Amino acid sequence: MIPRPFEYHVPRTLPEAISLLNEHGDDAKLLAGGHSLLPMMKLRFADPGHLIDLGKLAELKGIREIGNEIRIGAMTTENELIWSELLQRKCPLIVEGARLISDPQVRYRGTIGGDISHGDPGNDHPALMMALDASFVLAGPQGERVVPADGYFLGTYLTLLEPGEIMTEIRIPISAEGTGYCYAKLKRKTGDFATAAAAVTLRMSGETVSDVRIALTNVAPAAIRATDAEQCLRGKPLDDERIAEAVRLAMSICEPVADLRGDIEYKTAMAGEMTRRALLTAYQRAKR
Repeated sequence: MIPRPFEYHVPRTLPEAISLLNEHGDDAKLLAGGHSLLPMMKLRFADPGHLIDLGKLAELKGIREIGNEIRIGAMTTENELIWSELLQRKCPLIVEGARLISDPQVRYRGTIGGDISHGDPGNDHPALMMALDASFVLAGPQGERVVPADGYFLGTYLTLLEPGEIMTEIRIPISAEGTGYCYAKLKRKTGDFATAAAAVTLRMSGETVSDVRIALTNVAPAAIRATDAEQCLRGKPLDDERIAEAVRLAMSICEPVADLRGDIEYKTAMAGEMTRRALLTAYQRAKR
């Protein structure tokens, strides 16, 4: 199939893009990398009359350190994340996650902001952002607002992004020295969405867990944070008993949908296994 006819807009500034988006309302869609939107248009699952390409907006690109934060433009590609020396040094979890997204062709075009804004429970960045305590800058006709990643994802393709708003930037606090991390992802083949995945950041104080964040991919209508699992670990040694309890609590919040990747029981079990692997790897990295 082919898309319905549409008008193609290439704004040169962010205010122009916001103006176009609000002028055409529900009949307009934003184009970032295009890997989610264009296939949906071809299948007529999405049929916008106006397509607004953000590719020329230089202010939405780049990775920089400002104060105690790393700030990433929403139009920064997955490949740029992977090759960023700043992220490799100060936020390697993003690099690890980006390397597991699809294949090189997609990573050269796909963007971090597009991945997050789409709200697909199978996308990888939502869980990564929750594990990193990130926040998102949303720009609209009334100005900017900053919202935390935890709570941003409301359901399948449903986020806090309001009509007329554009995600412009991702802000990530720089982790304390010695913070461990891991994104453990199970997928059937290269380029596939996760059957289940877990993103973990972990900080130790001696043999005691001083802080931990755990978020899960593709086992619920949206990325979810396993807060009860986190709570059972904080202030305790990371031993086999505690890990087993964290795994059980993470599995208890899973609501996967059966599909070609597996049935509900299998996906739930794999969410637990990915949580276990991510915790162990994050612990090893934190102790280096």
